[in-house]
Amino acid sequence: MWYNLEMGVKKSKKVKGSKKSTKKEPFTIKKLFILLVKLFAAVLLFVLIINLYIYNFSKKYVYDDIDQVPYKYTAIVPGASVYVSGNVSDVLRDRIDGAVALIHNGQAEKFLVSGDHGTKEYDEVNATRKYVLKRELLPEEKIFMDHAGFSTYETMYRGRDVFCVTDCCVVTQKFHIYRSVYIARKLGLDAVGYIAPEKVYLGKRNHLLWNCREILARVKAFFDVTFHVKPTYLGEQIPVSGDGRKTWE
Repeated sequence: MWYNLEMGVKKSKKVKGSKKSTKKEPFTIKKLFILLVKLFAAVLLFVLIINLYIYNFSKKYVYDDIDQVPYKYTAIVPGASVYVSGNVSDVLRDRIDGAVALIHNGQAEKFLVSGDHGTKEYDEVNATRKYVLKRELLPEEKIFMDHAGFSTYETMYRGRDVFCVTDCCVVTQKFHIYRSVYIARKLGLDAVGYIAPEKVYLGKRNHLLWNCREILARVKAFFDVTFHVKPTYLGEQIPVSGDGRKTWE
């Protein structure tokens, strides 16, 4: 009897130290380093994904053979640097000559140069116009000038809203062409791109710098398009179907 009672009784025993410790481990330099590495890797992956997306989105609209470029009413020349003398740089000259060639071939009708003319001392668009007229490359009325194309995004935005462009061929260098076409098409333009032939080789160092800069520029373009950023200036409409001399200053 005693045995059965003893076997049937369950005694509860308190186990010392059974409580889990709530003390947090200190935030060490090692943990901070690991966190920063993970954050950096995430940013790099994000930048890479955006660059691949823009490239893949645009590549089917980009041409390096002028004979393959489809007809578009307007040839757009994004601005590039000009020298203190007022002469166009080699980069801008190649863009100009590529757009002029399209018009001469009957693959475009109008020439729209869009660049920085924020001050009297620096003027990309008038330098372009003078280059074209001095060589008698185009009739005056075909040359349109956008004086507030401070970025590729603003060039395409103003091309659509100020100059009433609906279809275009953007003429620029290879490093710049995919972002240009991406922005134009995302803004609703029926756009293609023509890679301007490089008449004077501009060196490996320049190409490396341009491509590195372009990596971040594509990320900015992605956010500009996504958040519908407004350009610095808009203004009254000057349809590209009219006389380009109305845009001269």
